[in-house]
Amino acid sequence: MTITEVAPAAPGIAPAEFEQLRAEVAAYVAGPAEEWAHRIESTGTVPEELWTELRERGYLSLAAPCEYGGRGLSFPQWMDVMELFSRSHGSLRMVVHVVNGTWRAMDQFATPEQRERFVLPAIAGRLKVAFTLTEPDAGSGADIRSSVVREGDTYYLTGTKHLITFGVRCDYWLLAARVDGSTGHEGTVALMVPRDAAGVTVEDTSQTMGVTGTDHARLTFDRTPVPVANRLGAEGDGLAVALGGFLTPSRISVAMSCVGLARRAQELALEYARNRVTFGRPLTSRQALQFMLAENEADIEAAKQLTLHAARCWEAGADDAAMLSSMAKLTAVDMLGRVTDKALQIHGGSGYWKSSAIERVYRDARAQRFEEGTNEIQKAVVFRELLNRTEAAR
Repeated sequence: MTITEVAPAAPGIAPAEFEQLRAEVAAYVAGPAEEWAHRIESTGTVPEELWTELRERGYLSLAAPCEYGGRGLSFPQWMDVMELFSRSHGSLRMVVHVVNGTWRAMDQFATPEQRERFVLPAIAGRLKVAFTLTEPDAGSGADIRSSVVREGDTYYLTGTKHLITFGVRCDYWLLAARVDGSTGHEGTVALMVPRDAAGVTVEDTSQTMGVTGTDHARLTFDRTPVPVANRLGAEGDGLAVALGGFLTPSRISVAMSCVGLARRAQELALEYARNRVTFGRPLTSRQALQFMLAENEADIEAAKQLTLHAARCWEAGADDAAMLSSMAKLTAVDMLGRVTDKALQIHGGSGYWKSSAIERVYRDARAQRFEEGTNEIQKAVVFRELLNRTEAAR
């Protein structure tokens, strides 16, 4: 297998404008975002005012094209900014990550009317859309059990979804189901299900180890009516909407989130090692810690470059973009685990207390292992694509 050659990335915004944006986001992350982080950790919730502030600053529409009311960043530019946001609180990062991604899944199959109803309001921050794929009794991909029966111009939806981020506070669930009796990809459908639809039970399951304040839901649908007009694409396009439009770029974004959070852990570890003095010498004079920090730096940079390569390939429409997104995600997740573990070790016992910034980073890092699919799923994707390429080359 060789490294994919890609065409030059879409231009995005001009370099000077982009550098100004990066500086603005970096200042926000270091200042106001930290104030929000303390508030979220103390209350256990993400206040609606934070959503409003992020929307008014334009941070929820950075990745959308200008003609849709977005900032028009290229995907690699967006990943560069995503790294900065990921140095902040996990829930703030989650809001920015999800809102800047769900519009793609909707847009690729949306009719002009659906674009006006769903896509543009989501980009503008007037609608909250929760990506709704995972089920408690099913695996990933085509193993979807939630089903619909069509009666005239209405689908009736039955099934259960869980671990749905923003599933409590959203306006619509962007939901994958299948036509009753179908198998495989062919019978899957993507539906925009209104939050206030009949026959839905919403259970708030937001008490998590890390990423405090992000709401999650378990959803039970009992013949919930959904207009056929709310279907994105045709019957059979459900997984194409979910996997191609959202999961592939989202896995790249999660990989870059790992890079950003690892960078924050490295900064905290280096700062602590410089200031902590034992036996009259700072910890940075100890070779064991020097090696830890050097290994971290190399680990972070390697994952970052693979992630940026995956971003460029996805934007260029490369055939192996899905495989590269999984490669980037599993590599970055493993890297984040190693980096945060060393960073906490450098802090010693003091890092284990909630008064230490590294404690929150360590908890938030654990969530990345299963966000947009576990590493075992990513390995399965990579192997499947590798096998397909090997067979095709024969």
